[in-house]
Amino acid sequence: MTFKSSTQKTLVALAVASSFMLSGCQSTASQAPITKTVAPSVVVTPQDTGSTAITLEQAMAHPDWLGRQPERAYWSADSSTIFYARKQQGNELRDVFSQSATSQTAEQVALSAHHTLGTKNAVYSNDKKLQAYTFEGNVFVKNVQTGAIKQVTHSSARESNLQFLNDGALVYRQGTTFNKVDLATGITSELANIKLSDKPKGVEAPATYIAKEQHKLIDYVSLMHKNKQDKQTRKEQLTKQNTSIANAQFYLGKGKTLVNAQLSPNGQAILAVIKDQKSWRDDADIMPNYIGDDGTIKAEKVRRRVADEKSAGSELIYIDLTDNSQKTISMTSLPGFDEDVLASVKTENYARDGKTYKSEKAPRDINLMMDWGWDQGAIVWNDTGDQVAVMLEAWDNKDRWLATVNVDEGKLVSQHRLHDDAWVNYTYNDFGWLNNSDTLYYLSEESGYSHIYKKPLTGKATELTKGNFVVSNLTLTDDNSAIYYKANVEHPGLYEIYKVNVESGQSEQVTNLDGMTDYQLSPDQTKLLLTHSKIMQPAELYVAPAKANTQATRLTNTVSEEFLAKKLIAPKIIAVPSSHTQQPIYAKVYYPADYVEGESGQNRKAVIFNHGAGYLQNSHMGWSGYFREFMFHSLLASEGYVVMDMDYRASKGYGRDWRTAIYRQMGTPEIQDLADGVSWMADNANVDTAAVGTYGGSYGGFMTFMALFTQPDLFQAGAALRPVTDWAHYNGPYTSNILNHPDVDPIAYERSSPIYFAEGLKNRLLINAPMVDDNVFFQDVVRVVQRMIELEKENFETAIYPVEPHGFRQPSSWLDEYRRIYKMFKETL
Repeated sequence: MTFKSSTQKTLVALAVASSFMLSGCQSTASQAPITKTVAPSVVVTPQDTGSTAITLEQAMAHPDWLGRQPERAYWSADSSTIFYARKQQGNELRDVFSQSATSQTAEQVALSAHHTLGTKNAVYSNDKKLQAYTFEGNVFVKNVQTGAIKQVTHSSARESNLQFLNDGALVYRQGTTFNKVDLATGITSELANIKLSDKPKGVEAPATYIAKEQHKLIDYVSLMHKNKQDKQTRKEQLTKQNTSIANAQFYLGKGKTLVNAQLSPNGQAILAVIKDQKSWRDDADIMPNYIGDDGTIKAEKVRRRVADEKSAGSELIYIDLTDNSQKTISMTSLPGFDEDVLASVKTENYARDGKTYKSEKAPRDINLMMDWGWDQGAIVWNDTGDQVAVMLEAWDNKDRWLATVNVDEGKLVSQHRLHDDAWVNYTYNDFGWLNNSDTLYYLSEESGYSHIYKKPLTGKATELTKGNFVVSNLTLTDDNSAIYYKANVEHPGLYEIYKVNVESGQSEQVTNLDGMTDYQLSPDQTKLLLTHSKIMQPAELYVAPAKANTQATRLTNTVSEEFLAKKLIAPKIIAVPSSHTQQPIYAKVYYPADYVEGESGQNRKAVIFNHGAGYLQNSHMGWSGYFREFMFHSLLASEGYVVMDMDYRASKGYGRDWRTAIYRQMGTPEIQDLADGVSWMADNANVDTAAVGTYGGSYGGFMTFMALFTQPDLFQAGAALRPVTDWAHYNGPYTSNILNHPDVDPIAYERSSPIYFAEGLKNRLLINAPMVDDNVFFQDVVRVVQRMIELEKENFETAIYPVEPHGFRQPSSWLDEYRRIYKMFKETL
């Protein structure tokens, strides 16, 4: 691919180090020597800002003081105006603003007019003349050219899933019922009523001997039964012969839940997905809330743990609205549907217990793909409505299928199978149909990075993008000429917008803003609404023509003067050579305010911050969600610390192998990377390796535990915030990807859970735990504290936060937490 950009000018042509062979280092997988590929360059970042010193109190204050940036921005129906929300000062309410795409002046929209604005997920008629959306559960239709608005529903019920059919009618869902509106007449008809129950049996003939004799001997009983039969027959005749009566009830079975249902654009069929109804929790899944609003201890309901999850699958039901029939679609035609993909894992676990595992084929449970990042669904019809594609995943997380439906044979036709011996990613699963075509396009990590492919139903797939970068956020143009996408082509931490020609596969760079950029294509597809940030600049809105090498115009300027006045140290993005992989470890480094390049003596103290989520990228060139930590790191750097923020293995943005390095060994590759970070700071930033601390929250708290427990001499102090201590107690959707399930792979859980390594604690540890955390339960901390008490450990302390959830809400809690971290580093480093 070729790209035209001046961004390369922002990369300093300084290699971090010369290429060399690590003769003493070995791969954790193969245990064989590897050749070291050195990081390409250091990225130029903005200069330090402001002149007023940042204080810990200010850094942890409510973020209103930063300026209240634009949120939830979207285009108007006519592509001339931008709507967005801004938080009110001092409370959690939002105001909505309207701003012309050619103006830098915004106007607040009155509450009485909010229903006129449309929404980000509004839908459009095939001719683009009408826009439909919901506001507070009611349906509205806007004429794009005139702006005239018609309210279609006015009720306390909540309508959703709007869709224009090919005949111009509008469909919306109310619960499990599909309603069709003729916009010319205003008449609403029930298109399909999906019932999660068994079909009524009607009037049945006597079945037992006694019942049959009763009907023979007692005329009254026989007559009453005949009358019921006559009434039922007449009702069936009336419903069938009189078109004014709704007759679209479909019974999918008692004890089922409707996972998804999508109507074809021609209004002739529905593909529905159902599964057995099951609670999201068990009776014992509770969390005590000691400071309830009524003064009592409340037993809050929380989710099930991964250790308690049971395998479950789904059913696909094809509903034909033309003849009121329904058919179950078999999944047994999917390649690998019955493979024992965990055979090697089971063999290892059996062998540890002195048993022999015998591998046998058996059907696997399969469900709709649940992507954590997309706003589309896993069922997509083509424009004519004669083909439907569905994306499915195995419950064991090893396979993803993109398939179409062969209705006549009642089976799926696999169009693409993505298998991963570790786990299939729960992002980068966008897919759809080219307009007015039977060709699919989709994202896949099969090359090692997320890229765009297209595939005709009866042909081979073609890769449209290639390279060691990650593609996401696809938008197909109406004329099929291009797919817009977001990617980090020029540097893992720099995200711009590109577009690829669907026919030629030729890509062009669209934006050149040097930071983190997201986009929305305008409804008329001539402009882009951009949300852009830089390391030192929170996100603002921009608008640009939708063309290659575009020039963007800034629309908003919401950052406060108070924030701009603060003296903040801009981190430099560097590439740390790795001892365990050919890829470098990208990291932000905050150099001390008095640091002089080339200084020696190794007398600097240092801190490594561990970002949360595991699969998250923080060493990028955009504004970080960890803005409090950013200011805290600036404060530390102003006091002489070197601070490093690493995108350790498992982090997002670096491809499949980087993501899956932690498979069945969470806490091993990541801590190896932290050790490389400490070595790099000693060699390049004058850091004393005997004066380094670490901290982080959630996954970062877990990493702090693993670092202090498994490599006790690496850090002299650590703070574990809202930390995971035993992965068997965490949730299923996240954990089972990486560690399988505890009943199948206990080795992986024992290898990856800090509670099994608590005896290794040597240096000082601070544990900060919110008590009403419904993500990482307070029980995690309680169990590991008891473990350390029993191990007679002396150098740890625990701080609890009685009213806080996983993400703190009170500035006083943030301040207390970071005062403790700050104090510990001051005392120990």
